Amino acid sequence: MGSPRRILGALGLLSCLVFSTYVPAAGAIAATAPATASAFRELPRVPFVQRYQAVQHGGLVRASNSSITCRKEEAPQAEPCPEVRRGASGVNGDYDMFYTEVDKDPDTYNSTRAELKIPQGAKVSYARLYWGGNLRVGEQKPPEDSGRVLVAEPGGAYKEVLADTVVGHRTDAASDAYQASADVTPLVRKGGTGMWTVAQLNIAMGRSEAGAWGGWTLVAAYEQPQEPLRRVSLWDGFEGLAAGAGQAAAQTVELAGLNAPAGSAGRIGVVAYDGDRGNLGDSLTVTADSGRRVSISDSENPFNDVMNSTITEFGQSFVRQPEYMNNLGYDADVFDLSPALSGGARSLNFTFTGESQGQFLGVLFVQTDARR
Repeated sequence: MGSPRRILGALGLLSCLVFSTYVPAAGAIAATAPATASAFRELPRVPFVQRYQAVQHGGLVRASNSSITCRKEEAPQAEPCPEVRRGASGVNGDYDMFYTEVDKDPDTYNSTRAELKIPQGAKVSYARLYWGGNLRVGEQKPPEDSGRVLVAEPGGAYKEVLADTVVGHRTDAASDAYQASADVTPLVRKGGTGMWTVAQLNIAMGRSEAGAWGGWTLVAAYEQPQEPLRRVSLWDGFEGLAAGAGQAAAQTVELAGLNAPAGSAGRIGVVAYDGDRGNLGDSLTVTADSGRRVSISDSENPFNDVMNSTITEFGQSFVRQPEYMNNLGYDADVFDLSPALSGGARSLNFTFTGESQGQFLGVLFVQTDARR
């Protein structure tokens, strides 16, 4: 986001969301039938629902990248674009933003890659691709194009992927934001480990007070008999976390039915849009049913700026092309959840607070050890 005059108050506060990992059987929640890119259903607010959950020997992996970056400074206070790409503070509204392109194909735009590391011998049980961005910046992109992207598995050619469920699409005075997703389990089972490429995300270029932002994340659950028994859970939706730093903007997501033993290992992944590096006040804390409360942060995601345009895993970057440190409005981070599980947990409460200008939340995924 750009100017602090911009707020997401029109979105309303992120509602208190309560989920349970108790479902009739492991597997994907039924989605609507695939539609053409121009015929998908849209809603301005999509409450979070559990998309997939299972208790199995295995875990969760993901690949992710942003699809647009700065090209030129447009505000007097803006840090040089090369420094921002290397991790300096900077907000997208201060720059002329342009597509990132890695495939050298003149028939595509904003192509980026990232590595999906599925353990050797593992079987993919479920995989879902998420993509989203801002449709109105220096230009207005047509929302009917939001339900389509191109995906290439490692060493493969592009294939069209269409959104197969409701697309979150919210327009306000400052931005025109969306998130879409699709079940890509067969494609990921076939393509496996390696560099995945995603292109043609519907994102607007240019410069505005709101700024341009967007990217994609591929989440895969896998089974591997040699790994510990784990509960893996994936949710998605499209919710606005309203402007306003501190506890006044706090909202809670409850994850029940864990039954994680003491000393369990775990991880949490978050995909969020339009968080700015250097705009403080946003945080993520986890409270176990025992009352133990842990602030989620790491070396690249400070406790008071956790949605800071990073794509990291336990504070470390991973193989991507390009591998920018400040992704100017796109977050896809995986954090260590183990400290919150030291005493065991039947349930966990994830509490988000908003920075001074707000964000959008799109995906949550959690992996914890399970009792035998």
